[in-house]
Amino acid sequence: MLLEFRRDIREGSLYVSPRLSPAGRSVYHNLMRDAIESGSPESLALALGSPRYFNVMELRRTMTGTPERVRVPSTAALTLAEGEFNRFYIRGLCRRAIDDGVRRLIIYRAKAVHDPRGESQQYIGEAIDPVTLLQDLRDNLDTRSGAPMGPNSGLSVRIDEDARRRPDGSRAGHG
Repeated sequence: MLLEFRRDIREGSLYVSPRLSPAGRSVYHNLMRDAIESGSPESLALALGSPRYFNVMELRRTMTGTPERVRVPSTAALTLAEGEFNRFYIRGLCRRAIDDGVRRLIIYRAKAVHDPRGESQQYIGEAIDPVTLLQDLRDNLDTRSGAPMGPNSGLSVRIDEDARRRPDGSRAGHG
């Protein structure tokens, strides 16, 4: 996770939510680093919870495409913290899987959600290549590969132990 975070800092590609105020943008990278080094999504959300770290209003488009000003949801800190922490977790897990010779990860529901989206439900149990997923997460905020499926999806990935390669090149559980 930390290597991927440092990569984003070095390349100037760290996602910074437009919901963050100037004060929030100025501390975000430090708070994210602290959470990765010794915290959790919850500790990051708590650290981001200061009202001065988020804009009060944001612009969004209605169904007809008309822009309107709306209040930033009170859950903005938690949504940002969980989503971005999970993205760095997945990126770190992809790197570990690649280094360990694991050829696929499995998408699963990591967080219970009250009303799961049908489009995210269809990905649960699907296998995904860690090289492809890592590149997708580095390149896109909304992934093309199915995980994590955007904010509040509750999806993450885990290592598929059956896909782990043995030193002789065979797969664990096969042979």
